[in-house]
Amino acid sequence: MGVISRHETLLPITGSEWEGVRYGCTTRAGGVSHEPWGALNLATHVGDDPVAVAENRLRLLRELPAQPYWLNQVHGCRVVAVSDSVIPELPPDADAAVTALPGVVLAIMTADCLPIVIADTEGRAVGVAHAGWRGLASGVLEATVSALRSLLPDSDSYRAWVGPCISQKHFEVGEEVREAFVTPDATTAPYFAPGRLPQKWQADLSAIARHRLVKVGVQSVEISGLCTYKCDKLFHSYRRDPVCGRMATVAWLPPNNQR
Repeated sequence: MGVISRHETLLPITGSEWEGVRYGCTTRAGGVSHEPWGALNLATHVGDDPVAVAENRLRLLRELPAQPYWLNQVHGCRVVAVSDSVIPELPPDADAAVTALPGVVLAIMTADCLPIVIADTEGRAVGVAHAGWRGLASGVLEATVSALRSLLPDSDSYRAWVGPCISQKHFEVGEEVREAFVTPDATTAPYFAPGRLPQKWQADLSAIARHRLVKVGVQSVEISGLCTYKCDKLFHSYRRDPVCGRMATVAWLPPNNQR
């Protein structure tokens, strides 16, 4: 389920309320970037004016308890465990982060890939993951759940939210992508529908993510159902517009005095 807030906020996209966790996703709106990055682009690597990106990030910061812990996303499965509030000068190469420290804001950027928030149901630890098809196939979600379990060895109850991403209708892939999932796990085959051309497939990344999360013991997986490709007024989409901005999905455990 995707919830679009009617209040003025740069984080209008979220899901159900979670105990002890705050999370949300930005849209295109609310920033100062010019087209084709307009208006709220939060990425520094897409050719946008650095001054505009800095202003956009400052506007987002006003709605957060601390500076976001950004990642240099590489479509892999490395997970960073954040144990203090120090923000590194250079974002680490990783596609997921977890923390049990209140007030630390984890962040990932997307423009078609899956932004996923995972937390234990008691709100004691939270993680975020960036999952394109490569990261999804290589196990970034399983690695994120494993990292959360390392933080909370006594917890066996987890939930997840899959944010706005490209939908099956608009995500055509070749045989090699299908094989990357189906060869190691034949139970993922139903999430690939025949494409319009021979040896092409329409991949349902959200459903694959839910399938893989459930397999590793995540009891509740909520899917926003919002398509980044289709909703051009709301979201950036790399497949729709190869030169575009990036949304941010952020999650944090509120400081103890705000719970």
